[in-house]
Amino acid sequence: MKNKICFSILGLLLIGLTVVLSITGSKREQISEIRKETAKVMTAHKQTTQDVSKIESIYNIDDVTAKTQLLTFAKAYYTFSSQADYLQRFDKLSGILALSDKQKNSLFDNGLDDTGGSRIDNLGLQSTYDTATGYTSDVKDNMIEVLATVVVKTSGSNQQSVKQVIVLHAFYDLKQQKLVSIKINPVQE
Repeated sequence: MKNKICFSILGLLLIGLTVVLSITGSKREQISEIRKETAKVMTAHKQTTQDVSKIESIYNIDDVTAKTQLLTFAKAYYTFSSQADYLQRFDKLSGILALSDKQKNSLFDNGLDDTGGSRIDNLGLQSTYDTATGYTSDVKDNMIEVLATVVVKTSGSNQQSVKQVIVLHAFYDLKQQKLVSIKINPVQE
């Protein structure tokens, strides 16, 4: 009888041990599956983070380039002290511009008056770029809209220098990497 009880207890212990090992093995399988899924999620998260960083970097580079080009335009466009300087403005800027002929002609006139004389030299007109701040919008249709608030100092013969505030509104084409439209709006004080 004692042997039967011992064998019964031993049998129950073996059954209990088998059940515990079975449950433990099942839990280990679940833990292993969870670890595999977690690894997949972490890999996907890392790749997504890298992709977002790449997109942000590309946008930030284009954003900075668009602002830089508009400020470069402002510096060259508003800095002249003679007819010769005035006429050279487009040559200095042609590498960053892709304007229509109509807009090019309206922005870069020859500086001559109705008699064919130089307005710039005859009036002693001078302009100096002072400061500017640029702003950009989001990319839309491969274009970045760029705004700049520009302060220039202007003067004429026997005139004191006057500060003038101008707002430039432009579009930067991402494919051409150039400014394709520029509008100039003087600010009334």
